[in-house]
Amino acid sequence: MKLKRPARRATLVVHVVSAAGWLGLTLGLLAPGITAATAESATVLEASVRSMKTIVDWPAFPVALLTLLTGLLALGSNWGLVRHRWIYTKFWLTLAMIVGTFFGFRDAIVHTYTDVTAGHPLADAGDVLLGPMVSLTSYVFMVTLSILKPWGLTKRGRKQRAVSRGAVDDTQVVPLEAPGGASVGSAGLAWRRAWWSATTHSTPPPSGRRKTASGMKRRVLGSSQSPMNWTIPSRSSAGSSTRAPS
Repeated sequence: MKLKRPARRATLVVHVVSAAGWLGLTLGLLAPGITAATAESATVLEASVRSMKTIVDWPAFPVALLTLLTGLLALGSNWGLVRHRWIYTKFWLTLAMIVGTFFGFRDAIVHTYTDVTAGHPLADAGDVLLGPMVSLTSYVFMVTLSILKPWGLTKRGRKQRAVSRGAVDDTQVVPLEAPGGASVGSAGLAWRRAWWSATTHSTPPPSGRRKTASGMKRRVLGSSQSPMNWTIPSRSSAGSSTRAPS
């Protein structure tokens, strides 16, 4: 299902804003993490770990989930979700970051907070630094993918493009009605074009529509507003008489 243009724009705005919010939360985890890893005071250590726990407890998950869901709405755009390698990579990397943050890093922060509030020193600086650093690196990498759009199409994307190009190339001219109710196909339109060029010494204006297998429409010869719909001689009588447009 393709989203309409206003819906696509609204989704894009929400996606960009939520992704920027996720970056802000990542930096908000990294700053107190560095403070906790270098703190010499138990009070500063406890305050830093508490602030990290507050972030991972509630604001980080909704923002990350919103980023993922709005990214999934790429299914409703021309980009698709699995047509381009960079989008496919971003999706799985985002999913991995969410799983790693809320089923790995969050548990480490909760455990560290329990130890620190009990009066124990920070056991391992990696418990408060590893998660934010990996998240920030992944985020910068995904922004780079969004800007450069590398690696081209996936196998499925190449198949879809080949099918789309085949549908566009395999065009069919919509039959038109000549005077008297007779239908005129592509051969008739070509004859009209040749007759017009021979009698007026000019190129006939394009008109009418061309319909493709994919539902697209293009302009061709033969609309009712064009001089090409005027009565012309048949091929059998072309050599004996020529009827001018009236």
